[in-house]
Amino acid sequence: MRAFGGRHFIVALLATLLNANPAHAQSVAEFYRGRTMPMVIGFSSGSGYDIYARLLARFMPKYIPGNPTIISQNMPGAGSLRAAQYVAQVAPKDGSVIGTMSRSLPVEPLIGDGKFDGRAFTWIGNIANNNSLCATWHTAEVKTWNDITSKPFVLGGEGPGSDLDNFALVLKNMFGAKLKLVSGYPGGSEVNLAMERRELDGRCGWSWDSIKSTKPDWLRDRKINLLAVFGLEKAADVPPEVPLILDKARTDEERKILRVHLAAQAFGRPFFAAPGIPEDRKKALREAFDATMKDADFIAETAKVRMEVSPTTGQEIERILNEIYASPPDVIEKAKRLIKG
Repeated sequence: MRAFGGRHFIVALLATLLNANPAHAQSVAEFYRGRTMPMVIGFSSGSGYDIYARLLARFMPKYIPGNPTIISQNMPGAGSLRAAQYVAQVAPKDGSVIGTMSRSLPVEPLIGDGKFDGRAFTWIGNIANNNSLCATWHTAEVKTWNDITSKPFVLGGEGPGSDLDNFALVLKNMFGAKLKLVSGYPGGSEVNLAMERRELDGRCGWSWDSIKSTKPDWLRDRKINLLAVFGLEKAADVPPEVPLILDKARTDEERKILRVHLAAQAFGRPFFAAPGIPEDRKKALREAFDATMKDADFIAETAKVRMEVSPTTGQEIERILNEIYASPPDVIEKAKRLIKG
């Protein structure tokens, strides 16, 4: 009788625990069915990140079990740190909220002042690996790479840890560019507007696909000067006269330091969920993302807006982050000093 009673006690206890935390008793489809999921976008409306996120929000739900609705919510600020903190610290850690952040933000704790670990986020995937460029307005005195050390210019930034700030500081501190960085803009769209109004001479951290998709007229009409490409490789359609920043390194040590900053370019347009979401939902979101990247309608829509699709899986983002975080301490320290204003 005691054994029988003990068995019933265990069954009752398990039932109580499951009822106390019903999320774990639900299937993935049951959890997502009828749900509205926020897509938290760490950038302004109309930016390259925003365009990608809104396209993903349209097409990804049909591949998530239960077919939830995804709604876009812009939350710009501090180079997308505001959005990342919201998803990590405020949003439920159940896989019901996803977001997108700056590609450089996951490694910012290594080379900046971030108090989080970029490996802790639940990485879903990246839509495109893109080059970032530094560019100036056509009226600026600085028009080519050869001008950056001889003529003063003013670049706009979003905040510490953003590509706009970090790459501008690389130009200044490694290559001696005579630039002033004015940081604190909500997003790239506001920086572009300030450049057009001639409040700024230019900007860095501007992805090549975003330039092509959002400002094709600026390229066509030569409204901007392209100074340098930040990436491990240069996209085939970037004008040949625009140098790859790695090729400007003067020593092997400079190349190693630059690689710490440039490795994040492989993240392109990263999407993530809060740390510690249930494994079955992480798996479902990653599989849904991967399926969306192969969806013919999604690919056709990205082509219409001149956006590239060259995805990276969530697992690969994890691998790259683990590799970067394992870099030698002396290289990390020098990379960190490089982006101090």
